[in-house]
Order: sequence, then C-alpha cells, then structure tokens
Amino acid sequence: MTEASEEKKRFESVWEALEDSPEQAAGMRRRSEVMLALSRHIESWGCTQADAAKRLGVTQPRLNDLLRGRIHRFNLEALILLAERAGFDVRIDLQRAA
Repeated sequence: MTEASEEKKRFESVWEALEDSPEQAAGMRRRSEVMLALSRHIESWGCTQADAAKRLGVTQPRLNDLLRGRIHRFNLEALILLAERAGFDVRIDLQRAA
C-alpha cells in the first residue's frame, strides 16, 4: 500500500489514538487533566518534593510518580483525593452526551 493510498485517521485527542475505546480515552483524558492541574499547583508551592509529599500524605516516590506524569500508576479516585488534600474543591459535572 502506498502512502498516498493509505487512509489517515484523525483523532480528537492523543488518548483516542492510544486507547481501545472512547470510554477508556475519556477516562485517561480526565486523569491527565487532574494530574496536570495538581502538578502545576504543587510546583507553585515552591517546596521540596519531600515537603509536598508530607503535605499531601503520600510518600516522596509516589509524589514523584505524579509530577513525572506516570498516569498508569493513578486511578481517578486517588487523583481526586490528592486534589482535595492540595486544597482543590473537586466537583463532578455530569451532562448527557450529545
């Protein structure tokens, strides 16, 4: 098959390209959004990872996993708990799909 004849797929997000189903992609997108917000917030504290980990009630290696984006090591529930410990007011907004 030549390059010109290959059909190119378009994806709404990188998660849609990587995951097997739209549901899995949506879950990964939500997890990545929370991880990114948490990482930025924690870095704004300007403290060591050890101090930030203590503040969040986790080990320093666990915090390092978060800050390095190791998304496969966190489920959404764990990320929400960390967000609450970091001072976020976590809300879930459910809407019917279009």
